[in-house]
Amino acid sequence: MTGTEFSRPTRVQPLPRDGLALEIEANAQERAALAKLNGLPGIERLSASFRIAKWRRGVEVEGELSARVTQTCVVSLEPFEVDIDEPIEAKFLPVEAMPAATESEADADAPDPLIDGKIDLGALASEFLTLALDPYPRKPGVAFEPSSPAKEPESPFSRLRALGDNEEPD
Repeated sequence: MTGTEFSRPTRVQPLPRDGLALEIEANAQERAALAKLNGLPGIERLSASFRIAKWRRGVEVEGELSARVTQTCVVSLEPFEVDIDEPIEAKFLPVEAMPAATESEADADAPDPLIDGKIDLGALASEFLTLALDPYPRKPGVAFEPSSPAKEPESPFSRLRALGDNEEPD
């Protein structure tokens, strides 16, 4: 993800004593770019609300993502609408305050870097949208009906074997 599809850089340091409460909404051009990025036929709406508070030497972001997207059913290949309501949680620390990462460390809850006191809330919302999408969407009411197992092609020797089974012993 390039992060330019939906960008809302926001200064969070210095942070007001009571924190920040912000709402963002993607315009038609941003929604079209995000739909293309995620392989979706379309995104009807996308908005997010954030509450940003102090956390250690950085900030903690909590919020909600709300979107209506069009996905394509993996069974019927028909487009259908999906409402997404996803919680957002992320922590950010200045680069100089980031814990030293080890090769064995793969902590999904590790804080993200806070660069120049700013967070791109649009990119954060985009990331949570992508994570919330069902990779194998199925339109409601559509069931996968596996085809019956294919018969093995008849071998020329099977006919001979059948003839031999029908003969009477001498």
